[in-house]
Amino acid sequence: MNLSEEIRSKKDIAQDYDASQIQVLEGLEAVRKRPGMYIGSTSGEGLHHLVWEIVDNSIDEALAGFADEINVTVEANNGITVIDNGRGIPVDTQKKTGRPALETVFTILHAGGKFGGGGYKVSGGLHGVGGSVVNALSSSLEVRVYKNGKIYFQGYSRGAVLNDVEIIGDTDRHGTTVYFLPDTDIFKETIEFDYDRLAVRVRELAFLNRGLKITIEDKREEKPQIQEYHYQGGIKSYVGFLNKNKNILFEEPIFLEGEQQGIAVEVAMQYTDGYHSNLLTFANNIHTYEGGTHESGFKTALTRVINDYAKRNKLIKENEDNLTGEDVREGLTAVVSVKHPDPQFEGQTKTKLGNSEARTITDRLFSAHFDKFLMENPQTARKIVEKGLLASRARLAAKRAREVTRKKSGLEISNLPGKLADCSSKNPEISEIFIVEGDSAGGSAKQGRSRLFQAILPIRGKILNVEKATLDRILGNEEIRALFTAMGTGFGGDFDLSKARYHKLVIMTDADVDGAHIRTLLLTLFYRYMRPVVEAGFVYIAQPPLYQVKQGKKMVYLDSEEELDNLLKEWPLAPKPSIQRYKGLGEMDAEQLWDTTMNPENRRLLQITVEDAIEADQVMDMLMGDRVEPRRKFIEDNARYVQNLDI
Repeated sequence: MNLSEEIRSKKDIAQDYDASQIQVLEGLEAVRKRPGMYIGSTSGEGLHHLVWEIVDNSIDEALAGFADEINVTVEANNGITVIDNGRGIPVDTQKKTGRPALETVFTILHAGGKFGGGGYKVSGGLHGVGGSVVNALSSSLEVRVYKNGKIYFQGYSRGAVLNDVEIIGDTDRHGTTVYFLPDTDIFKETIEFDYDRLAVRVRELAFLNRGLKITIEDKREEKPQIQEYHYQGGIKSYVGFLNKNKNILFEEPIFLEGEQQGIAVEVAMQYTDGYHSNLLTFANNIHTYEGGTHESGFKTALTRVINDYAKRNKLIKENEDNLTGEDVREGLTAVVSVKHPDPQFEGQTKTKLGNSEARTITDRLFSAHFDKFLMENPQTARKIVEKGLLASRARLAAKRAREVTRKKSGLEISNLPGKLADCSSKNPEISEIFIVEGDSAGGSAKQGRSRLFQAILPIRGKILNVEKATLDRILGNEEIRALFTAMGTGFGGDFDLSKARYHKLVIMTDADVDGAHIRTLLLTLFYRYMRPVVEAGFVYIAQPPLYQVKQGKKMVYLDSEEELDNLLKEWPLAPKPSIQRYKGLGEMDAEQLWDTTMNPENRRLLQITVEDAIEADQVMDMLMGDRVEPRRKFIEDNARYVQNLDI
């Protein structure tokens, strides 16, 4: 039976989903007064959260096997429309409230088919909170249900019902359409949806639900954008997508799946020749950024099965140490997705799976299937083991390098690098470190800084490209070692953000091609070995000016030739302005560098953020990795955007 036949057969028993399955726990209270309790914030993060509350309800229909298509549209007025072809929300009377089930879902908090009423076996939504919370925080919300040959409609405003559920037409389709417009009284900062942000999550949901087609459209532009995501390979396709710019060790990603005690486990994985691992874990479509029990089960099983296979086949000698988890995960790209009937989330952001049985079942199912795969595919198995052995040798070399490094200059705060001009403050929240290219710029920065809170670390030229280097080579690089030491956080797996000595790392390089390359090398280092500082928003890029223009007592700094042309048109012709073009930071004296680039009152810093870690990972691979073709294509596609190339 193919997917569409299975969907049709399940729709034949759709009459099982009715009002008796909508269970009410408590009324809608205080959502408008305390929206942050329900959606996290009323900033852009909370705004986008509204979309996922409605989309998750449609996804739940797909998880239950009753929907195979979802459409998300950003309307011209910044409203959102979500359409699915599921069973349609029940419209008959809910016994406890005496009101139609549709109205109950959108006006009563914790009302839904996800509390043991038999509506859903597995759910990715927030257990009935979604519809009513979105309704409460929208100036307008409309629902159309296509069911039983009829179209049912109800409208709401700020949580209040505008009309009884009414039949507004006949139909031969089935499903639910929800339109909502966020309330500007709640979302005072913005109600502008970020299409790219929505598209990234929609793509992720399509990967996680194989066979589900999701389209997303933006009608705010003169020429509407529309993208369709549909992956029959599911998370296997996801791994292929993640590795598209990488050199892979074997062509086809490994895909394993199983189910036990109602818990379904899917794993897709593939090794590359790189040094970094990329493990994404999900529980009921929720990205578990902080990991959890399913991730622990997978990691434990992966290490044990590879070691057992290697010992059994004499690839590791009896007297040799086993490969560590770090060894077997080097170069690994993997997606682990579990579907649990009763997920328990914990952690600071509620994105860590806590169910203990998920660890056992993930371990057991993955072990059995992966062990069988290795036995049936000896060539691939050998490549995986050899990759782990290479990683093990590099790890031992790095350990020796680390020990030598600590003896020589110490990766300890007590022995800071000699070139560091430290600040006197011991409060990391106000302390800043400027990573400055070149000795002359470093000298100006040291003289011009505020010694209280600004530290200066000069670096010489281009640091090592860590994307192509083993850890022992990285630790052998003096500039990188000085940076690790100055920060005090450690690096890689030993990284501890709480030990950061500065909460601002400012990259200060020349505004030319070499300066841009140095920035990229530093950002690659931070992303690969100190990623938490990037995720915490500690990393900035200084924005020094390109020109200084003087005329009499007037003096301004400008960033581009366009600004210079405009200024010269505005200023009177006499006396003739004096124009200085800064080719590098070293051409500025201490006072100029302070005024333009370091003074918190005047400077402009560009904060580095990781909105889409997957996109960032792929860009790093493409720009800094070994493969030339993706990099050449990127340059060809984007060269037209470069206006003033300073060579």
